[in-house]
Amino acid sequence: MTVNRTQSDKPPIETWVFDLDNTLYPATLSLFPQIDVRMRRFIAERLKMSEAEAHALQKRFYHEFGTTLRGLMLVHDIEPDVFLDYVHDVDHRVLTPDPRLDRALKALEGRKLIFTNGTESHAAKVLDRLGLAHHFEAVFDIRAALYLPKPDPETYQRMVDRHAIQAPRAAMVEDIARNLKPAADLGMTTVWVRPPVPEFEHDTDTAHVDHVIEDLAAWLAARGHS
Repeated sequence: MTVNRTQSDKPPIETWVFDLDNTLYPATLSLFPQIDVRMRRFIAERLKMSEAEAHALQKRFYHEFGTTLRGLMLVHDIEPDVFLDYVHDVDHRVLTPDPRLDRALKALEGRKLIFTNGTESHAAKVLDRLGLAHHFEAVFDIRAALYLPKPDPETYQRMVDRHAIQAPRAAMVEDIARNLKPAADLGMTTVWVRPPVPEFEHDTDTAHVDHVIEDLAAWLAARGHS
């Protein structure tokens, strides 16, 4: 099902900003769960707690700070690069080329960028496995964000400034609805790729979302040929 709320007087899209994990590929492919497990193990080992306690802390930090890493940095003074290198050491072979999305991105006019709370190296591996790397001119990752994750508005402004994006002529595509609020506040068109089960309870609040979609390739293909 697709819900469109965009106002007809919005200017044409010149820049497309895409989230990475669980947006360019379905969550059912089980790549991010590998990262989730490694986060839990890292916390358990580093903070000397059980995996159950580590899991509870991981989820609390994720909900409170936007990423588990941000909570670990602020509360436990964890070195970010050590954490990032550990948790992204996963098997990317669960991903395979996506010809439908490849065709849709090829037909879609405008610049295309990745905006992720993960690392640039992880993004490069994901895009390579999906066969989509050639579509994207840049990756704005958690290091470029100075470890300040989505949905912090400061990071969105930094991303827009670095890549000279005119927000009213840009669209952001995300699987977490709350991460679209700062983009909407900047004037971007917002596209929520709705997962089967929303990550956050307040992801049911979509007043700031212009398009609610389930099939990204199909929606982009329609835009590319409109």
